[in-house]
Amino acid sequence: MAREAGRDRRPDEVSAPRRGERAAYPALREVADQAFSRAAGAPLVGGNAVRLLRDAEENYPAWLAAIGEAREHVHLESYFIQSDATGESFAAALAAAAGRGVRVRVVYDWMGALGRTRSGFWARLRDAGVEVRCYNPPRVTAPFGWVSRDHRKMVAVDGRIAFVTGLCVGRDWVGDPSRGIAPWRDTGVELRGPAVAEVEHAFAAVWDGLGDPVPDGEVPSIAALPAAGDVSVRIVASLPATAGMLRVDQLVAALARERVWLTDAYYAGTTAYVQALRAAAQSGVDVRLLVPGASDIPLLKPLSRAGYRTLLEAGVRVFEWNGTMLHAKTAVADRRWSRVGSTNLNVASWFGNCELDAMIEDEPFAAQMEAAYLQDLSNATEVVLDVRHRPRPASDLRRAHPPRMRAARGSAGRATAGAVRLGNALGAAFTDRRTLEPVEGRIAGSVGALLLAQAALFALFPRLLAYPVALLLGWIGLALLRKAWLLRRERLRLRAAHHGRGAAGEIRAEGGSE
Repeated sequence: MAREAGRDRRPDEVSAPRRGERAAYPALREVADQAFSRAAGAPLVGGNAVRLLRDAEENYPAWLAAIGEAREHVHLESYFIQSDATGESFAAALAAAAGRGVRVRVVYDWMGALGRTRSGFWARLRDAGVEVRCYNPPRVTAPFGWVSRDHRKMVAVDGRIAFVTGLCVGRDWVGDPSRGIAPWRDTGVELRGPAVAEVEHAFAAVWDGLGDPVPDGEVPSIAALPAAGDVSVRIVASLPATAGMLRVDQLVAALARERVWLTDAYYAGTTAYVQALRAAAQSGVDVRLLVPGASDIPLLKPLSRAGYRTLLEAGVRVFEWNGTMLHAKTAVADRRWSRVGSTNLNVASWFGNCELDAMIEDEPFAAQMEAAYLQDLSNATEVVLDVRHRPRPASDLRRAHPPRMRAARGSAGRATAGAVRLGNALGAAFTDRRTLEPVEGRIAGSVGALLLAQAALFALFPRLLAYPVALLLGWIGLALLRKAWLLRRERLRLRAAHHGRGAAGEIRAEGGSE
């Protein structure tokens, strides 16, 4: 269905607040603060200075400058660091800091670095005195351990300054003008003040889980850091299976009274989150979603578009970025709440990964976020419904041809996002709960052909396919038995220790009565 004339708006058009809403804000904010603290498991920390950083042009120099000024420690956690010219510049800065006697600790994700970082890169860092740990490499005892990834991107220096961001370290964010490859679009923030302690504690929690803990005294407390401004910040450090950021994202959609503007690189909202966005839009909230028009994983584009219709029918405005790759994960709501970090709006980020986001509650900062969002929309194409209920680019906005992109490896998170979109399309086909869009019909047809081909292989070569299945089931069974045995041994050890303490107490009691 074509968008009604009354609903046609420019991308830069901003809805005005409704009468009486401003007067109700103080009470709403008090309730929201309590709800956010409980949902995220993170306190609201005041007294901070926050600076918005766009793209690598602003982020990388700030990170390198902070590392260059480090005197006590540098903590860097990144999904990957590419062993290219950009990665080498950071390696040189980290090695130089270690050479000055600074304690430098780096955490990277095994899957994130796979195919991007040569093993010699990490060896050179370790030889220079940098402590490097890898998150969740493959283990025989954990067949599905690959599902959990460390997707965070942060830098913290001396308890003085921290960066929470969506950027990894690599040439994708710098681009290659000689080959016509533009830099990726991404967003980060610089923090100074007590909230830096929360970023440091988030790093220490992951570091401690991979080996010896960070020594006592190196991680500052909130009370130990002086105020650097008047901005309130909440650091949401998500861990696998906690879903803290999902609860926060749903709360923002539920509490918003004027607008919710979202940017996401690999959107694949769950049914509950999609319904939260739909309900907000249907109640008059200006809900917008900006996603990539060209992805580093081209196969995900049709899967992503398959989820547009449900949003568009409820009044959510969807835009596709016209640049090389939009990698930012941000949100801004009601001219006050902003979010910048690593969490994508999909199941992998919400449930499976370690993620880190900064929620900023400050009107001037939100104004900066809104201005940046409108600037991004000036380089985006709005998607609307045509008369056949099919998403298509709006006829009144020309779409620039997307720049050529470098092929890239997919991650577990991106694969999961694609799987969710695929599952939504197939679920609709099997249950007939809604009309399938043409793009979803192509997905259903492709999967149907693949299943028929697999059925033929099972019929013609049953043993060929049975052996891998048997091997996988055996691997899972052995891993579970080993885990059960280790847990039972630990239980027996604790029981024996408890009995030992009880016996010692009886001996001391008897001795005291003599």
